[in-house]
Amino acid sequence: MNVLVIGSGAREHALCRSLSLDPAVTALHCAPGNAGIAEVAELHRVDALDGSAVAALAQELDAQLVVVGPEAPLVAGVADAVRAAGIPVFGPSGQAAQLEGSKAFAKDVMAGAGVPTARSYVCTTTEEVAEALDAFGAPYVVKDDGLAAGKGVVVTSDLDVAKAHAAACIGTPPAASSAASSGSSSAASEQRGRVVVEEYLDGPEVSLFAITDGETVVPLQPAQDFKRALDDDEGPNTGGMGAYSPLPWADPKLVDEVLQTVLQPTVDEMRRRGTPFSGLLYAGLAITSRGVRVIEFNARFGDPETQVVLARLRTPLAGVLLAAANGTLADLEPLRWSDDAAVTVVVASHNYPGTPRTGDPITGLDEVAAEDAPHAYVLHAGTKRAGDTIVSAGGRVLSVTATGTDLTQARERAYEAVGRIGLDGSQHRTDIAAKAAAGA
Repeated sequence: MNVLVIGSGAREHALCRSLSLDPAVTALHCAPGNAGIAEVAELHRVDALDGSAVAALAQELDAQLVVVGPEAPLVAGVADAVRAAGIPVFGPSGQAAQLEGSKAFAKDVMAGAGVPTARSYVCTTTEEVAEALDAFGAPYVVKDDGLAAGKGVVVTSDLDVAKAHAAACIGTPPAASSAASSGSSSAASEQRGRVVVEEYLDGPEVSLFAITDGETVVPLQPAQDFKRALDDDEGPNTGGMGAYSPLPWADPKLVDEVLQTVLQPTVDEMRRRGTPFSGLLYAGLAITSRGVRVIEFNARFGDPETQVVLARLRTPLAGVLLAAANGTLADLEPLRWSDDAAVTVVVASHNYPGTPRTGDPITGLDEVAAEDAPHAYVLHAGTKRAGDTIVSAGGRVLSVTATGTDLTQARERAYEAVGRIGLDGSQHRTDIAAKAAAGA
């Protein structure tokens, strides 16, 4: 199988790594990729938001499968353009990707499907926001309706902060993207100037991925990520500073419960609406005192949870993704999983999640490959090659991932590998999976 992956982050590196280990994959390409992905796939220059360009590249490469990684190309309709070219693609249509592209749309779908979620109001004015915040009380939860790279949510007990975030979202329309389908530009205009204000959900959060072909839903193993920049969940919200799997504290019946009450009803509702969802459905969950509640949906693999989930997957990946693209998931045998635990620690640039400093040399990557493999390895996020040197090129720079017989060993291996890496001004959390490993 000849496979093309679209994207350039650690999620795409994790996907490419797993695909490169699949005997069925005879050629692996990535566009645009990064310095780490270049070690396992042939890179190509393409605008990931340009559906026509992506489809043309897939045709040129004679790809038998295209995997669209990031959310922005999916919302822009890139998967539609590839499908129109007659090439199997793993990823939802632009319309279906509105499950992530618009939180208001997702809330409407959940209401139609009877999915348990937080009570909420969709607001288009600061007056409506004030009324909604007053109705729910603190802690206040305000969400940008559109895409915000995982950083559009504010959870705060400060009413002024909540109002300021809402005002900024309402007053600043999302940046226009090069839409690849006729429906994506109108969807983007509908998102402008809206925020979702909702009740605060107590309890631990869980990320659960599911692969679907629009009818059959196959859940993966759950993971937990860490959104705050600093230890003890302090500091600003980020795209994710680390993750681990499995969750020793979670109810063994959790996956089956979420499949029956969240994932399958959502897929069925999307099909009923005439916008079937095919690809990766990501449910962000809160395990509250009242039961499982959906925080949000994403329309693609999450980052950094993908790094730990794929580290534990033993079923070859390409066949699973192709079955989803071709509508044959029901014919697959059950997925096989390792009993090992996996932990990933994100190494971020100076000043992340603000304006990150880039261009700093990264050292120690060869040492990790020599000393820690195969139990620990580095997945690149924001990197590029400058001559013979790999330098930082984004906010989240690396995902250092390790496996072990339990979370304690996986943590030790991950942090040993992090200690070998040199990046001036870098930051990382030191408490990824610490409480779970300690049984707390």
